[in-house]
Amino acid sequence: MELSPDQRQLVDVADRLFYERGVHAVGMDDLRTAAGVSLKRLYGLFPSKRELLVAVLAQRHEVWMRGLAARVEAAPDPRTRLLAVYDFLADWFAEETFRGCSFINVFGELGGTWPEVVRFARAHKDAFRGYLAGLVAEAGGPGWLAPQLALLAEGAQTTAAISGTTDAAGEARAAAEIILAAALDGR
Repeated sequence: MELSPDQRQLVDVADRLFYERGVHAVGMDDLRTAAGVSLKRLYGLFPSKRELLVAVLAQRHEVWMRGLAARVEAAPDPRTRLLAVYDFLADWFAEETFRGCSFINVFGELGGTWPEVVRFARAHKDAFRGYLAGLVAEAGGPGWLAPQLALLAEGAQTTAAISGTTDAAGEARAAAEIILAAALDGR
């Protein structure tokens, strides 16, 4: 979805507010005020809060996957690239604004009532698992490895959001090292 500069500005504002406060807690008037646009202009850019949320989730997915790929691709070899996933998480968890995974948060808030949220959350998590599967294949690992590594990462995200510390990233990385040794060295 190609966004105009005005739409992108509104998506950025909505992303920040939804992430900080939750979707239900942010009204269209809050968005209008924070974006500095009229309500008429806001609805001209996005006719509904749902359409705006879909644009926010699409942007979140792209930004997250690009950041992950940049961190992973900087690693020197296939095994280290798999572990770099957890280094990426550690950096993310250390950000002052970290409040957990947007997709988990929005799914928890709206998943039962907004089918488009369910689709986006599942697609995001499927894309992450698919990305890990590609890294596992590059490392010569078995098919069962990627889902296990994904569960470690997902658990770390939730734990970090609730605990307010970055410890879960290191703990997940340490567990991933053990699983990688069993999968790649134990053949």
